[in-house]
Amino acid sequence: MSLLIKGVQIVDGKGGEPYKADVFVQRNIISAIGDLKHKKTDEIIDGLGSYLTPGFIDIDTDSDHYLHLFTNPAQGDFVAQGVTTIIGGHCGLSLAPLLYGTLESLAGWADTNKVNVNWHTVREFLDSLHKVPLGVNFGTLVGHRTVRDALTRGEYRELTDKEFGVFENIILRAMEDGAFGFSTGLGYVHGQYAREKEIKRLVGVLSKTGGIYATHLRSQTGELMRSVEETVRVANYTEVKTLISHLRPLVGYEEQFESSLEYIKENTPAGRLYFDIYPHDTSIYPIYALLPRWVQLESAEAMLEELRNPDAIARIKKDFALVSGKLGAVQISSAPRNGYLVGRTIEQAAKDSDASIPDTVIAIMNMTNLKATVFLKDINFEILIKALTHERAFIASNGNSPAQGEFLKHERSTNTFPKFLKLVLERKLMTLPQAIKKITHDPARYFDIRDRGTVEEGKIADLVLLGRDDYKIKEIVVGGKLSPALGKDGNYGVVRGEVLSRKS
Repeated sequence: MSLLIKGVQIVDGKGGEPYKADVFVQRNIISAIGDLKHKKTDEIIDGLGSYLTPGFIDIDTDSDHYLHLFTNPAQGDFVAQGVTTIIGGHCGLSLAPLLYGTLESLAGWADTNKVNVNWHTVREFLDSLHKVPLGVNFGTLVGHRTVRDALTRGEYRELTDKEFGVFENIILRAMEDGAFGFSTGLGYVHGQYAREKEIKRLVGVLSKTGGIYATHLRSQTGELMRSVEETVRVANYTEVKTLISHLRPLVGYEEQFESSLEYIKENTPAGRLYFDIYPHDTSIYPIYALLPRWVQLESAEAMLEELRNPDAIARIKKDFALVSGKLGAVQISSAPRNGYLVGRTIEQAAKDSDASIPDTVIAIMNMTNLKATVFLKDINFEILIKALTHERAFIASNGNSPAQGEFLKHERSTNTFPKFLKLVLERKLMTLPQAIKKITHDPARYFDIRDRGTVEEGKIADLVLLGRDDYKIKEIVVGGKLSPALGKDGNYGVVRGEVLSRKS
């Protein structure tokens, strides 16, 4: 198949001014750029002066954590935003490597019985994924917790020298198999047990192989600066490209947030440490994140035991009473086997059951076995908008693309990149070429995705057509084929993306 996109203004991803041309795509490759209006082709898109850009690259996504790569492989929510490539394996959790062939580390995120696991290594996982009709290109990091839990059989303690050696070899093998790097979830209970010296030693493996170190900070609240300082030390000690995942100016901690951005800029060389951020004022959390810190234990089973212990319940309810107003405004975004709760606030659910807010929270946690997720409006939007323009900021959704009706969809899953472009236009945050560079060329270069991220001859034809006046997405091309992802009511259809392996 061949495709001619004619009469467009090309924004090539490198930051230069748009220029008028036609683009000819042969199979999945950009074959020619120029005056090609008389070229014979199987399909024509008349751009009518619209902007043509590279496909957007979302470097921080969660569809693998929720197993939506398998339950909703079209991933239409991403593609409808213009996203043609996503990276998973963040926050210390990945679908591979699996030492024992089980997805126990993801049990708190999804029903792991939905997937028939027939892989152990990253290579075997990627080979299995080739059989899934993904609507986007997908690459993965290696999750720290996924490997660590298997090595220690779920024990939270320091690693032995032997375990370190095994762990390092696992990372090396995973990188050889095509993983894009290594991630930690230091803000989660399991990540708190991993000390800085452990992180330095494991991240140091990447200095031999290349790749990215991505981290969910230990804290984005009262200990934000300490967490950023730790990450800077790891990045500078290992000299590995480092990404702070979903950094946000949480309400009440804005000063630390702004100080942390200055600290990053002043204490790491250009190109070493970036952060990703999304243009929304609401966060999504697993419901157990609402629990007092003392009861956020090493596993869902341990926390559920506390939630059935009368003495612990009394203490939890006393702590909840201090923040009951805030808890009431929390919105339930998913509730396995209790779908009637989805979209309700805690306050609404409490009224429905004629119960107190603390009792309602505990009841929902027990009913869903702590697998519910919630939305919480806790981000200072004006400070966030300023951060979008930071020279070390990537734009990423930290979102997922569930099947229709499975989740209450967060705006970051459906509107991260269109909203970013709308803010660029309305608030004049930067030029369109600068904005496109930030969501295409720059993340492609940082993650070493060599054949995507620019509109150039010889590159893969992942492309987006934008309205000239409003920057709204008009068409999406994935791997040289016009995607049906702008379909209504979630009926997207699928144009197959590619399973990506990092090139060594």
